[in-house]
Amino acid sequence: MSKRFPANPAHPERICWGCDRYCPVDSRACGNGSVATPHPSELFGKDWESWGTNPQPSGSPDAPPVESQDSATGAKHILE
Repeated sequence: MSKRFPANPAHPERICWGCDRYCPVDSRACGNGSVATPHPSELFGKDWESWGTNPQPSGSPDAPPVESQDSATGAKHILE
């Protein structure tokens, strides 16, 4: 079983994130190239989990209400 991936570690620059070993940057045991793999927070910022390939579901509390307009009567409806 793999280790749980930390969302926002205190010092991501001190660790290589290339595999499940999370070795110190200066002693990579897996042989993962010559450069440490950066944590996503180093590349994309602290809010890296809130955007990308896994967007928030439409029913989340942060999502604005969706409005629909009836084509026959012109009345607006809020969908929940």
